[in-house]
Amino acid sequence: MATKRSDENQPESPLDERREQIKKAALKVFAQRGIAGTKMSMIASEAGISQGLSYRYFSSKEELFVVLVQDALEEAQTAIKQIHQLPGSPLAQIKALTIQMLDENHKQYFLLLRQAQTSKDVPLQAKQLLEQYSSEDTIRLLVPIFMNGQQAGEFREGSAERLLFLYFSVVTGLMLQDVNLPEGYWVQEVDYLMRILTK
Repeated sequence: MATKRSDENQPESPLDERREQIKKAALKVFAQRGIAGTKMSMIASEAGISQGLSYRYFSSKEELFVVLVQDALEEAQTAIKQIHQLPGSPLAQIKALTIQMLDENHKQYFLLLRQAQTSKDVPLQAKQLLEQYSSEDTIRLLVPIFMNGQQAGEFREGSAERLLFLYFSVVTGLMLQDVNLPEGYWVQEVDYLMRILTK
């Protein structure tokens, strides 16, 4: 019995690992091609498995897309909610968030969410998930950090909301650029990016 329990408590079974392998491949393909330009055969090829095997885990590319949209929204909400727990000054906290946002995996999630917001081929369930997510929650959680940074003399003076908007506009613009830069380039340049916020 004890052995069985310890097996059950293992983090991931081979089935879970295969499911995650397919999701990771799908995220990459969706980010590059969008939902309309993606076929299950492309996802299977990216995952290095047969198309038939992929259907054992997901019934369609639409189901996969919805699962990934939910994952992306949960990851974004978790990152924003945990920023207050990060060590250091407001500037250090925003810098850590920026590094996380510019990470290649997060960028793919961002591109997926952008497609979910703009593409006409998006499943209704994905659109419903997006409607439940409020950007006002993000503003409510981040504005106090910007205000604390201003009080500490780290950030520029003026409206914290406008500063937050400028920050997100720049980071979003960088994630949308399809230029041939080395992977992780902007993460290395994060100190330069922080100058938009500082005095």
